[in-house]
Amino acid sequence: MKRVIVGLSGGVDSSVAAYLLKEQGYEVIGLFMKNWHDDSVTISDECPWLDDSNDAMLVADKLGIPFQTVDLSEQYKARIVDYMFDEYQKGRTPNPDVLCNREIKFDVFMKIALDLGADFVATGHYCRKGVIQKNGKAIYQLLSGVDTNKDQSYFLCQLSQEQLSKSLFPIGELTKPQVREIASKLNLVTAEKKDSQGLCFIGKVRLPEFLQQKLKPKEGIIIEISEQKEIYSEDVPKFNSESEKLAFLSRKINYKATDGKVVGKHQGAHYFTKGQRKGLAVGGTVEPLFVIETDVDENIIYTGQGKNHPGLLKKALFVTDAELHWIREDLALKPDETMEVMARIRYRQPLQKATLHKIEGGLYVAFESAQSAITEGQFVAWYLNDELVGSGVIS
Repeated sequence: MKRVIVGLSGGVDSSVAAYLLKEQGYEVIGLFMKNWHDDSVTISDECPWLDDSNDAMLVADKLGIPFQTVDLSEQYKARIVDYMFDEYQKGRTPNPDVLCNREIKFDVFMKIALDLGADFVATGHYCRKGVIQKNGKAIYQLLSGVDTNKDQSYFLCQLSQEQLSKSLFPIGELTKPQVREIASKLNLVTAEKKDSQGLCFIGKVRLPEFLQQKLKPKEGIIIEISEQKEIYSEDVPKFNSESEKLAFLSRKINYKATDGKVVGKHQGAHYFTKGQRKGLAVGGTVEPLFVIETDVDENIIYTGQGKNHPGLLKKALFVTDAELHWIREDLALKPDETMEVMARIRYRQPLQKATLHKIEGGLYVAFESAQSAITEGQFVAWYLNDELVGSGVIS
């Protein structure tokens, strides 16, 4: 019997994952990760991790599997929380869920599991793992979940071959309603439990409130840029090469305070992200205002009216070599090579047609149609059919 350690989160997905593995004849152990207990930055008196850990324990008891809790809060603070504050301070918008998987669940947690004699680590992610043989060597694939509405492959876009080789995703072939149905039949305490929202570690805390703990409020101005502004109607120059053209398409427009009019005040540019609409508290515009750029050095937020404002739309983005990651290392592009892919720049976004262009120093992702709110610090992931083959941090 192979031993599998399941990350039991106290939710329905990991509960059913544990049950399915047990049915398949694995020796299953449930492990709950305690990632956070720094009360100085927790807002509410509610303690979701305690509730979650109790639910996980009840599920393990019901399934008749051993259970224990591991405290990873120290590693979590160092690898996720400090990194997040740092990124927000620089005016970038990190994705804590992608990082949590790469740094905690499939690294720190996986090492603990392997030390406990596990052959595999399993989670309740909606994705699948494939394996193919190439030149006599096993190559692992990260495939989308069967439930297109819940597919979570994007969150695992930074996994390595080594991590995938030791991972199992038991519910990847199921839809969410099927998972809930199995949990109901088993009378699991998590059967009707709502999916957790908020950060992947503090449960019921909203991000701006969390950031305010460390990034102090600082009043600044909100400027509205008209879509008629001449920067948006500049003639496209003649390019000598494809990479010159891509550099132009992915360029960042450097706005100045004199480019628009002051329409309001805010409490800190580092709390806002591109494409954001809520929280601006500016009324009286024909269409709602969206953040089109933040300047953390000058503490200014630039906004534009409507979701089709030209300041929100771009056709290309760049990923530096340092932040470029191929799950399928065998498919990695060399300079001057291109690849037709389907890509997304955020979790829920439908896949978009795009072309990868590798150059010295990095990779351009050029989209067939303009994308809204391409945000520095977020992840772009690209797919061949239903296989996620690579990803990178948008620079």
